[in-house]
Amino acid sequence: MANRKDPMGIGLAVLNRIASSPAIDRLGLRKTAEKAVYRGAKGGFQAAGAVGRTFKRVKGSGQPKRLSAAPDAGVFDLAPTEDQEMIVGVVREFSHEVLRPGAATAEAANDTPKEVLAQTSEFGLTLLNVSEELGGLSEERSAVTGVLVAEALAEGDMGQAVACLAPAAVATAISLWGTDEQQQTYLPDFTGDDVPAAALAVAEPRALFDAFELQTTATKTADGYTLEGIKSGVVRGTEAELFIVAAALDGEPRLFLVESSTSGITLAADPSMGLRAAGLTRLGLDDVVVPESALLGDADAYRECIRLSRLAWAALALGAGKAVLEYTSEYVKTRSAFGEPIAHRQSVAFMVANIAIELEGMRLVTLRAASRAEQNLDFGREVALARRLASEYGMKIGTDGVQLLGGHGFVKEHPVERWYRDLRAVGLMEGAVLV
Repeated sequence: MANRKDPMGIGLAVLNRIASSPAIDRLGLRKTAEKAVYRGAKGGFQAAGAVGRTFKRVKGSGQPKRLSAAPDAGVFDLAPTEDQEMIVGVVREFSHEVLRPGAATAEAANDTPKEVLAQTSEFGLTLLNVSEELGGLSEERSAVTGVLVAEALAEGDMGQAVACLAPAAVATAISLWGTDEQQQTYLPDFTGDDVPAAALAVAEPRALFDAFELQTTATKTADGYTLEGIKSGVVRGTEAELFIVAAALDGEPRLFLVESSTSGITLAADPSMGLRAAGLTRLGLDDVVVPESALLGDADAYRECIRLSRLAWAALALGAGKAVLEYTSEYVKTRSAFGEPIAHRQSVAFMVANIAIELEGMRLVTLRAASRAEQNLDFGREVALARRLASEYGMKIGTDGVQLLGGHGFVKEHPVERWYRDLRAVGLMEGAVLV
């Protein structure tokens, strides 16, 4: 991951946040997690999403605050730093003791409970790529840390992981590409104690969707822009208070900040094969008028956004794939047929070994892409490779996991069928998460 000197102290900062918060009692780490109460699925169109929060608009007074590039130590080292080990250790423990036990209930409810979302906000997920000057934890880009955190969360449950990471995607985008006015207006809410639900909306409900050929449009007006179109796969859209919407402006894809209280927004449940705990929603934009200040970044920023999003999805695939490997490895060693564990059969052993090999390849190229991203080096090739491997091998790992369990892999008694469905999303989803 190239840079071994990490001055952020981000792991210690996260632990300090948790230790000083009453949430440490709610987390119940190092003990069996209690089941949370989940709300039912949402359906039907609504006039708007959550409208309780009003973002206090601040007039820009200077240059936006940007994170500096991480230094290049001249080596490619896959060992995490001490800070990364600290934060990932806490997140992984939470993932295994809270997300995984509640995964089936969260999927049935098509939602991640507010209790879980409140707890993950204590980890400072929305602060990882926000500078200290703006209330965050960083002074350098931390794409590698973001990949490691996404991987750890997805080991517990990918659907809930996506829901937990969605607000962080919006905070990261504003930190990376926002103007001073946009940063001062929105980031204080993401760095405070009451983190708003927010979503990065890129995907559209059509076959062969291309993130660089958008049908959602933005038309320039005298006072701003008018947005028209439909977005799909929007995380927790019915509760989101702020959207970043991808739309074509004069034929060029761009990003726009849209508050949920804006007139012309409609929302509907968007039932999906997997990622059900992410509460996916369809967002309708009908003559939605936003001010000129809503435009976020330039065309290069949009391109980087897509790359960082695909990198995040590759990281999620790593976590879910690791869960499949661990579960199936234990299963084949304890499941017996004809008087011996099925792991003794060469075909079974080779299939498990191939999952491990494929995961290592995915992880290597994903971390390399993240390392180049945080050094402000070109990482387009590496992201393309990571997405290809995560899409292809992610689906194969999910399929092999079901196959290794035989009939048990097809029923909900075992989690592999859910992991299979979640992993199918990696090659299809655009936006939603960011590192």
